[in-house]
Amino acid sequence: MERFRKYGNAPFKVVVVHGGPGAAGQLAPVAVELSQEAGVLEPLQTAFSIEGQIQELYDAIKSNTKCPIILIGHSWGAMLCVLFTAKYPTIVKKLILVSCGPLEPIYNSSDVMGNRLKRMSIEQKTELDVALKKLNDPKFQDKNAVFTQLGRLASRIDSYKPLLAEYMEAQYDIFTSVWAEAESLRSKGGFSNAVKNIKCRVVAIHGDYDPHPANGVKSVLSSMIKDFQFISLEKCGHYPWIEYHAKDKFYSILRNEIKLAK
Repeated sequence: MERFRKYGNAPFKVVVVHGGPGAAGQLAPVAVELSQEAGVLEPLQTAFSIEGQIQELYDAIKSNTKCPIILIGHSWGAMLCVLFTAKYPTIVKKLILVSCGPLEPIYNSSDVMGNRLKRMSIEQKTELDVALKKLNDPKFQDKNAVFTQLGRLASRIDSYKPLLAEYMEAQYDIFTSVWAEAESLRSKGGFSNAVKNIKCRVVAIHGDYDPHPANGVKSVLSSMIKDFQFISLEKCGHYPWIEYHAKDKFYSILRNEIKLAK
C-alpha cells in the first residue's frame, strides 16, 4: 500500500491528514485544490495504533517536506494532528483543524450518533441497523465493504447541501483498533492535555450543520491556545469541500492561511 501522495511542486510545505480512522485518500480533492498555492503532501495512515499513525506521519513529513509545515487535519485526522503537533511542536508552523472531533471527555461518540439519528429517515435507520448487524457478526467477512457503505450513509446525513457524494474506501480493522484507543485517550483528558504543548497558530474550521459538536473543539482551544481562531461555516456539514454553500469560503480560508504562512 502506498504511504503518501504528492501534489504540485516541491518544496512540499502543506500536509493534509485524512480522517476515519481508516479513510485513506479522503483528502485528495483538497490536496489537488491547494496544490495551486503550494506543494502538498497527503500521507495515507495505515497503522493500527495512535502512536503508529503519529510515527507514520512523522516519517512522511521528515522525508518529503521542508519543515516547518502547515498541517491540515480533517475529523479524526484533526485529532491526530493535535497529538502530533504537541509531540513535535517545532515541525508545525500552523495547525488547521477541519471538522475536528470533540477533544473533551464530556463529549463522545454517542453525542455525534445522537445528532445523526435525529436527522435520519426510517429507511436510513434501517440501512444503519442492517449494516451494524453485519459488522457485529463474527462470521461476516467483507466488513470493509459494509464499513464503506456506512461511511457513505454518514456522509449523506452529515452534509447540508453536497455538490457530490463523499466517497471513500474505508478500512474497518484500522478504524476499530485506532478509534477504541482514541476514545479511551479522550476519556482520560489526553487530547486536552496535549493542547497545552502546542505553541503555533491554530485555526479551527467547523460547519454549523456538522453533527460533531463545535464546543468540543472551541472550548478547549480558545482557553489554551494564544493564537487561536475559530471559524464557523454557515450551511455546512462535516465535509466543507463538497458543500454547495461553503466550498468557496472554505478554500478561500485555507488559501489565505497558506499565503500568510509564507
